[in-house]
Amino acid sequence: MVAAVLAGLSLLSLLTCGYLAWGSRRGGAGEAPGNLLGEEPAAGAPRSQPHIIFILADDQGFRDVGYHGSEIRTPTLDKLAAEGVKLENYYVQPMCTPSRSQLITGKYQIHTGLQHSIIRPTQPNCLPLDNVTLPQKLKEVGYSTHMVGKWHLGFYRRECMPTQRGFDSFFGSLLGSGDYYTHFKCDSPGICGYDLYENDNAAWDHDNGIYSTQMYTQKVQQILASHNPRKPIFLYIAYQAVHSPLQAPGRYFEHYRSINNINRRRYAAMLACLDEAINNVTLALRKYGYYENSIIIYSSDNGGQPMAGGSNWPLRGSKGTYWEGGIRAVGFVHSPLLKNKGSVCKELVHITDWFPTLITLAEGQIDEDIQLDGYDVWETISEGRRSPRVDILHNIDPIYTKAKNGSWAAGYGIWNTAIQSAIRVNHWKLLTGNPGYSDWVPPQAFSNAGPNRWHNERVSWSAGKTVWLFNITADPYERVDLSARHPEVVKQLLRRLSLFNKTAVPVRYPPKDPRSNPKLNGGVWGPWFKEDEKKKKSDKSKGANKQKKGKNKKKAN
Repeated sequence: MVAAVLAGLSLLSLLTCGYLAWGSRRGGAGEAPGNLLGEEPAAGAPRSQPHIIFILADDQGFRDVGYHGSEIRTPTLDKLAAEGVKLENYYVQPMCTPSRSQLITGKYQIHTGLQHSIIRPTQPNCLPLDNVTLPQKLKEVGYSTHMVGKWHLGFYRRECMPTQRGFDSFFGSLLGSGDYYTHFKCDSPGICGYDLYENDNAAWDHDNGIYSTQMYTQKVQQILASHNPRKPIFLYIAYQAVHSPLQAPGRYFEHYRSINNINRRRYAAMLACLDEAINNVTLALRKYGYYENSIIIYSSDNGGQPMAGGSNWPLRGSKGTYWEGGIRAVGFVHSPLLKNKGSVCKELVHITDWFPTLITLAEGQIDEDIQLDGYDVWETISEGRRSPRVDILHNIDPIYTKAKNGSWAAGYGIWNTAIQSAIRVNHWKLLTGNPGYSDWVPPQAFSNAGPNRWHNERVSWSAGKTVWLFNITADPYERVDLSARHPEVVKQLLRRLSLFNKTAVPVRYPPKDPRSNPKLNGGVWGPWFKEDEKKKKSDKSKGANKQKKGKNKKKAN
């Protein structure tokens, strides 16, 4: 019966394509004279392998793009999306590290051990070294790989650094946030350090007080100018914006003086600067001969944080939650190689899908022993075909704060509903445990000078509730809980959760290591775990064991 219900409802998931005409083929303001959109310099025909430019914004809310109705102007994003394919059923993870780990490995968090929270600066933790990464696979087929921006996948030992995980070069920050001008970050009182790197060393020479969004864009332009466009390049641009702290150059406030809420006003200025930066990146792609053979992918890493100016309206919840506002993201693909340009894709796409999709486009091979959770969705995006994906495990976090009233009984003996988890199967979405902040935050909430929750819409839950079921296709705003009406569907999804959980690896979330203090590392956040020391200790212990064995043999003789 459940299978029939799911199969019947899956017929509702139709690809919607609305074709748009942009008219002009010219680039934006600031483009060099005579450099028309798509014009290539006489440098020879590009290779069949496309140039891949992946742009990841930080904490951009679902509503915070012009084509989603925002009051914040994003002409570059609007134009690129209108000429490409908008992804309107696109999902990421609710926080920084999880989304980045899934992008770079093609695996769910439960399969890398990073299913809880984020990697903290003082934790001896990083993306497990036995995971093959996207840049490593692209290097195998001749790509030059470069990363600019925020890493946030751990750095406690040198082997965890971006240049050791497949990138030919790295320029950016290792932590999750920091000052946009000084690049300093305090994790706690007295635990502060510098966080700007070029490859494996602190980039003191680049510390010129330049706003990070602009500085990263300049670095991207330098990379494109020095690379041969006849050779494929993978450029991963992970901007710090629009993550807190809320900082922006003064001139970007010009159009947003009327926004009374100071956080929203600063956020708007930051996003305006980011939009301009992406325009400059696309101009550089055209100027240096990459554009005609390029694929530009734009994505936010998670939902917006209303208390820090972001808006996910009309979606429910925010960053850090498994409501749609935390995991449904702004995303699009722009490329001359797309077949259905100017369309809207409403097929299911997840951030893990970029790993197999991009490797296949790059003419690479995916090893059979790599157990991926992502799917190749290029034909879905480019040609409008059905997505091979029918489900998404949003996450299972066994050590998140347990819901007080959760129990095995509430989960029909199939699942302990005290555990925080979320899963999507076709049109159905199930949440258990404590899903997080659940308000709807409308635009009016940003109308006052300070935070105002009186405008927020809230739902009073009945005591002991730890299971929610929604038909996301019919109810994308999660307003009607169907768990009581469809217990058989709840059971079916709980069984899927249980099956996924059997494949989970242990959680990696170690305690703080006092050796991580930047004061012990020249005032810089960076690798502190010394492999040599560990080897010396193990060698000493081995030597001691050998001596003991020798003495025991003599005694025996």
